[in-house]
Amino acid sequence: MPKTTDSKLRCGWCGTDPLYVKYHDEEWGKPVYDDRLLFEFLILEGAQAGLSWITILRRREGYRKAFADFDPAKVALFTDADVERLMQDSGIIRNRLKITATIRNAQIFLELQKEFGSFSDFIWGYLPNKKPIVNKWKSLKEVPARTELSDQIAKDLKKRGIKFFGTTICYAHMQATGMVNDHLVDCICRQ
Repeated sequence: MPKTTDSKLRCGWCGTDPLYVKYHDEEWGKPVYDDRLLFEFLILEGAQAGLSWITILRRREGYRKAFADFDPAKVALFTDADVERLMQDSGIIRNRLKITATIRNAQIFLELQKEFGSFSDFIWGYLPNKKPIVNKWKSLKEVPARTELSDQIAKDLKKRGIKFFGTTICYAHMQATGMVNDHLVDCICRQ
């Protein structure tokens, strides 16, 4: 676990890259109930499939510009012309399957909002009282890449048509949005 300047520790996965450290300290593991931010993480986690998270963090602003400030209602209306425009955008990962999946995922996201009142109510509804699961891991080796719950959520979303959101990506989404608190017990961000 990397040390901080005041001798406290951080989860080792964030290393020393300032962008990664800022993300770890200010966002990762903090509960997110806002639909726009949940949609942002849905886009970013799907874009990450097969890549490192730091690669996506470095392109986050590019994604924000390319995908209408993560507005699912706007993204759901993207056309084939938008796909072609995005395929030329060096600010994002230019993968046609991921781009078209993002547009379809936005449409499904809106369907879930309509069905459940909000995407937040849908996804957090998997947790008792919509409260985070707080794990007590002592080392990164203990942190799972997936759980039975991420299997269940990913299976449900796949059945509804969501793409690039298997159980591993789902678990990463749960960690990022604070559905699961996987900060190690000695981490400065442990709440």
